[in-house]
Parts: sequence; structure tokens; C-alpha cells
Amino acid sequence: MTYVVTVDTRIPEGAPEMDPLQRAGAVALIEDGFDSVEAIEGPDGMEVDLLDSIVAVYPGGALLKVFVDAPALEFAEEAVRSVVGELLERSELLADWHIERCEVELHPELAQESLDAANGPDAPPDDPADRKARHAGPPTAEDDDYDAEAQAETVRRQMLALADELRSFSPVMFGVLDDEDDEDEDDEDEDSVSEFAVSPEDAKLAAGALVYATDILVDELFQDVQTLTQEETNAAECDGPLWHFEDLPERYALQYDARFARRFLVTVIAMTTRFTDGSFQQLSCVAEELALRLLLNRTNVTLETFGLLDDGVSAALDAFANNVYEDMDHEFLYDDSMDGIDESAVGAALGVAPMSFKAWFTPFNEGRYVHPFAADESEGAAQ
Repeated sequence: MTYVVTVDTRIPEGAPEMDPLQRAGAVALIEDGFDSVEAIEGPDGMEVDLLDSIVAVYPGGALLKVFVDAPALEFAEEAVRSVVGELLERSELLADWHIERCEVELHPELAQESLDAANGPDAPPDDPADRKARHAGPPTAEDDDYDAEAQAETVRRQMLALADELRSFSPVMFGVLDDEDDEDEDDEDEDSVSEFAVSPEDAKLAAGALVYATDILVDELFQDVQTLTQEETNAAECDGPLWHFEDLPERYALQYDARFARRFLVTVIAMTTRFTDGSFQQLSCVAEELALRLLLNRTNVTLETFGLLDDGVSAALDAFANNVYEDMDHEFLYDDSMDGIDESAVGAALGVAPMSFKAWFTPFNEGRYVHPFAADESEGAAQ
């Protein structure tokens, strides 16, 4: 059975965070290490096949997704922990790194439900899409021992604790009035001012929800990459369930293959890294505009799932989107009647940036950052 093992590796405690050059070097070292491994010896001499790996490096370490074929979940986790530990020890530059966690991420209640219901009347649906829809939803009031209010409060606290990690954005970006705004509004009616202002509490919850949803989005995109890789197909022709690539502009669905999926995943990671490390200035390319659209959708769905999406938080997210997006031209990609507007006289008059599929990963200008893995390649380099 194929397992996806998540490994979170961290730099030594107290060490300075890695700069972009160091992160690129860490990616190369880890990927080269995986390239040299075909199979891993698991417990009791059991052989575990290494199918694929994805490496995402951030300033404080690296997040790895390792795809293995193993007879049991425990074998997969132990074998991957062993090989990652050996790869780190083997490299002088990574020898001091440590493994924070190494696990196959499963929802315990859903996993137990599937085990208990196997071959029974409550067995999970055979169709993968039906299973995805079933598992994507929250537990219901009919589930034993499920307390919706307690779960919502737990998630709310988690989101609030994560808010400070969104270092690139102040509360003002979420619609909170700053001190100057307050002074300017002193002479105006307070009720009319408060009607449009977002409270600091709502802004903080919205910020934390974005960080919370980032983890979910990245994990789901990893799964989409694996699905497209295994089926050697594209989003339009894929038989397996996809979390997000079906939500990109439909007209290009035949182009969303495994190679594109990897580039898009790296783009999401690069964009959200800039969100959290304090270096974000502007969205860099069309792919990042679409990536933010997916992140905002995932954030709204997650908040709504736990009953946390009230008017104040929704207004905070709307303000965030309005402040981060320079324009909404990317929405033309979802309207077939606007196909080619970027190449038309009307588009030129409106200042619409190139939006053809081949331009999605092209920086809007020289000052924008696109990750080298995702950046457009020359034909020779691609070959």
C-alpha cells in the first residue's frame, strides 16, 4: 500500500534562519540524497520501496513528503524516519538538523471508523470522489462524543495563536483603523465609522485562519501532485479525486499535469513563506494570484466548517484580499467570454497583464520574485 509520510526537519535550536541561498543548498542536498535511494530496509528486514519525494524548505527547516510502498503504516513511518535521519547525518551541512515529526497524517476518528466499518454496512464508499467528499466534511452531531462547540473553540484558539506568524501584514491590512485613521474620524459620526471598521479581534482571527488554512492547502496540494503523478495524466482526464486543481480556470485543465502541479505547489509555498517571514511586498505572477484565490477559499471553508465565519471575520478577509491584490484581472481567466482580453486593444488600454497559460509563472516585472523551480524555463533547459 502507498503511504505519504510527512517529515518535518528543523535547523538546530538557536541557529539563525537560512537565507535564500542556504535554502536552495538544503533542497539540493536533500533531493540528491533521496535520488540515491531506491528502497529502504524497514523493521525485521522488510523492504519498503521509495516511490517519490517532495522537498519544501523554509527558513527554519524543511517539510518533506515521502511516498513509499509499505506493507503497513508503522513500517512506512519507521523506514522513512530511518532514511531521513541517515541523509541528514551523511551531510556535513545538515548533520545538526533534527527530525521534529515523522508520521502518516490520518484523522484518528475517521481512520478508526474505516477500520470498524470495513466489510460492514457503514463501509466507506468505493468511489474515491465520494470518499473525499465524506472525509472532507466535519464530524456531525450524530458522531459519538463529538462536541461541536468545544471543537470550534479549540480551533479558534489555535488560529489566534497562529496570527502572529503572518508577519508581513499588520491589522490595517485586514481593515482595522490605525491611529491616524482614528484621529481623522474624530469629527465624524462614530456609528458610521464602526460600521465599516474591522475589530482587532476579527482581524487576528482572520490572520490566524490564513496560517491555519495554509497548512491544509499545502498538504492537499501534495496529495494532488501525487495523484497526477501516479496516473500520469492531467486534471481534465484524472480519474482520481483532486482537491484543488479542478478549481483553477477550467479552460486550461488539460495543462494541469504533474509537472505543472509541482510548479504550482512550489509557488504556493514560496508565496506563503513570504507571508510568514515578513518579506512579502507584492504578488509576483498570475500563478500567485490564483494561489491566493485558493488560499482564501480554503480559509473561508475552514472557518465556516467550525462555525467561525461571522460577518466581522468575513469583512477582515475581504479587506485583506482587496489590499493584497493589485487588481482582479485574474478573474477574467474564469470567464470564457474574456479569453484573450490581455492580447486585445481593450486589454492594452486597461493595462491588463499577460495572462496566457505560458505566462502564469512569469514575474510581472524585474522586482518580483518567482521561485527558481517554478520559473519559466528555456526550451533547452526544459529538455
